[in-house]
Order: sequence, then C-alpha cells, then structure tokens
Amino acid sequence: MSQRQLAIDFYHDLCTSGALAQDTWEALLPGLSARGLIFGNRPLTTVLRPLLHTGMDWHYLRWRSTVILGVFRKLAEALRADPALRTQVHLTPEEEILIQLPTGFDTILPTARLDSFLTVHADGAYHLNYVELNGESPASMAYSDVLSDLFLETPLMHAFGERYHVEPLAVGRRSAVDALLRIYYQWRGNRNKLPDIAIVDWEGVPTTTEFHLFVDYFARYGITATICDPNKMEFHNGVLYADGRAVDYVYKRVLTTELLQRFGLDHPIIDALRAGAICMANPFTCKLVHKKASFAVASDERNAYLFTRTEQEAIRQHIPWTRSVEERKTLAPDGEPIDLLPWAAAHKNDLVLKPNDEYGGKGVLIGWECEQAEWDAALQVALTDPAIIQARATIAYEEFPSLTPGGAVDISRRLVDSDPFIFNGDTVDGCLVRLSKVTLLNVTAGGGSVVPAFVVDKRE
Repeated sequence: MSQRQLAIDFYHDLCTSGALAQDTWEALLPGLSARGLIFGNRPLTTVLRPLLHTGMDWHYLRWRSTVILGVFRKLAEALRADPALRTQVHLTPEEEILIQLPTGFDTILPTARLDSFLTVHADGAYHLNYVELNGESPASMAYSDVLSDLFLETPLMHAFGERYHVEPLAVGRRSAVDALLRIYYQWRGNRNKLPDIAIVDWEGVPTTTEFHLFVDYFARYGITATICDPNKMEFHNGVLYADGRAVDYVYKRVLTTELLQRFGLDHPIIDALRAGAICMANPFTCKLVHKKASFAVASDERNAYLFTRTEQEAIRQHIPWTRSVEERKTLAPDGEPIDLLPWAAAHKNDLVLKPNDEYGGKGVLIGWECEQAEWDAALQVALTDPAIIQARATIAYEEFPSLTPGGAVDISRRLVDSDPFIFNGDTVDGCLVRLSKVTLLNVTAGGGSVVPAFVVDKRE
C-alpha cells in the first residue's frame, strides 16, 4: 500500500472513532460562514477531509504542470504572431480588436489555473490529464488559502498531525499579489506608488465573498481595493473611476464575453486601456489560451511543428485528444485518418462536447451520459456555435468522509480534480481541489465541494 493511502486510511480511522468527526464538523460549519468561505449561499465544503498529497505527488503535479504551461506559453506567442493560426481558436471580431490593445507588460497569464485529474495508483504510478486552462478569471486562490487555515484548526487535523507532518499548499493570495504587482510596476516603469485597485465583476456574483477576502489581503500591503460592478465605472479626463473612486488598476474578474455582450466595445475599461490609463489583469490577450479550442490547437497533428519532441510527448501524455467541431479530415486518437463529424457521431461514448467559451459547466455534454439524438443535434449546433470535442479523460476518484443528517460518518467515493494555480505565466504554485459525486465537476454549476490540499509526511 502506498504511503499516501496509509495516510488517508489513518485519517478515516480517526473519523470513525470517537467524536472527532462530529467535533470537526461543528468547528467547520460556523467557520465557513464566519470566514467568507461561501459560494453564493452555499458553504464551500461538505466533507471532513482535505486532499492529502505526498511530497512526490505534489512534485509530479507541479513539474508536469510547468511543462504544459510552457506548451501554452509557446502556443500563445504563435497565436499572437499568426492571424491564420489564430482562426483555430475562434475569436470573435470584437475579441480580435481587444487582443491588439497594448497591455504594458509581457505575460498574458498573470494569474491562471490548469484544471486536471491526477490519479495516483496503488503502486505509486501517476496518470495526469489536463482538461481546461482557466486563463481569464481563475477563482479560489483566496478561498483555498483561508480554507486551509480553517481545516488546520479542526480536531481531526490536530489528531492527524500527531502522526504526520502537514504542509498546506496555501500560497494563492501571496502569489497572486506578487503577480499583480509585477505587471503593475512593469506597466508603470517604476515603483513610486502602490496601485489603486478595482476588483470588477457583476454585483451579486457567487464569488463576491472571495473578492472581500482579496480586499482584506491587499490591505495587509497597504493597498486599497474597491469591488465594483462594470455598470458603475466611468472614464473621463484620462482617469478611470470605479464607483466614484479613481483607480489605475483593474483586477478583472468579469468575463470578457459577458462584458462584450452587455457593452460591446463601448465600456470605460476599454477606453482606459486604449488611453494607457490603467493596468489590467488578466489582459484580453488571455483569451487566446482561455478558449477551449486552445486544447484543440495544441493536440492537433497539423500544429505539431510548433512544439519540440519533448513538448509533443507531454501533450500526448497529458492533454486528451481534442478537436474543434468542424467538417474536416483529421487523425483519431489511435492515429487513424478519419472524417471528423461522422466519427464523432459514432464515438459519443468516448467523448465530451464543450462550448468554446462558456464556464461553470454550461453547455457541456457528456457523451456517455446522453442519448444519441441529443449528441447528434449538439454536433450540428457546434458547426455554427464553436465548440470542441475532447476524448474521455481518465478521471481521478477518492473516498471522502462526511456526516449524514443523522450524525453518522459516511465515507463515499467522489470525483476529484486537482487544479494548480499559475502565476506570472511561468510559475506553478498552490492548488484548487474540487470534489463531486457526479461527472460534471463544477461548483458554479451548483454541485460539488472545495477542499484544501496538504502535503503530508509521516513523523519518525
């Protein structure tokens, strides 16, 4: 049995002996509310155990994520330079205009997140699939940090810590502030002032509680931040105002697609960017790799020339076969030539269909869980409304304990994704962990649970 599984089994033994589980839940539940660990009106977590990594587990996930990040960094550079290649990610005409706006800094990914499934087999071998890159508005950097702090205070973690050293992967806020300041001072050209920040998203979005966590954390550095709805912004006399306050930095959590749907190209943020009056993270150029089709560009045989042999092997190992839905010839996952649409229709049980630019699981169709008629209709829609098909990934599962309404401990299987955070376009640190009992794993979609991740090592 692996060292990781031994640690999990010990934790579960603690859950099922004595009152530790009940005492832990009685500490977690009010703590979630008191610390802003709420998504909309739901607590972020419903289970009693964090994700437990060994040092080697985390080293592997971080190492391979760094390699794949290099693939997408190279891909972004190629897409920026080549309009013909860029057609493969299906930017809208408005997005084409926005990516031309100068940012004043180098990276297109100040903050990002690679969504992945890491399976650790009983013999210690790994299987790792990346299924999306959230390059525009990655959530949970602050949530995961504060959730780690809360779990460390629970009776179960105290008892577990008597046998295991525990190191939280709680660096999201610190690394995010570092990344945001780096691009701000590159944009300014000097360090003679702190930024005046506006965190911008729609009023009432379920992640508002995380925005407040960031406001509090920015304040530790002497930085003032205002949470502002896009409707409450103005640009005049060369200054951007957020709810009446002058700002020179936009931490943009609102999605570009939603901003364009509401305002087109006529919004104060866009005017301020054109005038060079603000720094903004994440920049509009992040759409180049945020689009789901970036995975199709990376894994398509016609684009192999963009990558080294080492990068091509990493793509083969870790990025599921992905194609934009279109009428064309290509190679199947086994390397055989195919006519894409008829092949996709015949192989729905091995595929997932995803809209090119949606979030929260919206529009995702899981081939093996739908009827053929529904699948065929979705493929036809995707010919005019860009979408991708992606080979069925190897999904990671683990057992996690929770309390039933009657107070009993229930240890049951959940799907687990481990999503490393990216900073400055070149650094992997920290991790979002989501759990679900259903295949579509997304907290925004209304299900699932978030837990912190810890690196653990048995005490001598």
